[in-house]
Amino acid sequence: MGHPDIVGGRPVTLARTHVALSGGTFGMSLDSQLAHDSSTPDGLVKAVVQDVINTFKGDASLQGDRNKIAAMMDEKIWPYVDFQRTMHVCMRGIWLDMTPEQRRQVAEQFKKLLTAKYAEELAQMRNHRIEYKPLRAAPDAIHLMVESRVVYRDGPPLPLAYSLTKTANGWRVYDLKMDTDSVVETYRQAFSDQIRDHGIDWLIETLRKKNQSAS
Repeated sequence: MGHPDIVGGRPVTLARTHVALSGGTFGMSLDSQLAHDSSTPDGLVKAVVQDVINTFKGDASLQGDRNKIAAMMDEKIWPYVDFQRTMHVCMRGIWLDMTPEQRRQVAEQFKKLLTAKYAEELAQMRNHRIEYKPLRAAPDAIHLMVESRVVYRDGPPLPLAYSLTKTANGWRVYDLKMDTDSVVETYRQAFSDQIRDHGIDWLIETLRKKNQSAS
């Protein structure tokens, strides 16, 4: 897979993955009261996915309205993802070398980038069947995968694996693997190359410009 479309190059193509978390996205972990039980990892994923699917089925105005979809993502998807871990894994050791302000800015811009991208993907949502594999994890596991697949009316099924970590607020998603491609790993390579060649501040500014042009 090529680099994500942050400074050019081939974008991450997710046209068939818009039903992963119910679309497959990342977000901020919130301390506020949440609607879904996060005590079990597979229970959390199933509940969030079904909630988003039901929302699309019940609100026709979401189709094609990126702003409404983005607002729905803020409410129903982002709270169930540990975005700090996403960024830490995505940026590798570079994350520890960044200043608090650089961390804040790159996380903010990366979240906006993903929101805009997946809002467009979610706008294409249709009815698909989702099947889940039995959870395989040790009782004391703090990192694990919830495996599923999206079954389409036409074409082969798409394997989806959610990487989760156990936090003080319950289980949270931090990565999504579609078939064999990890979203975090893909952006990690792109970010690493851009920071090596141009520096962290250049990456932040590039993300900001891209987000502005997409708004």
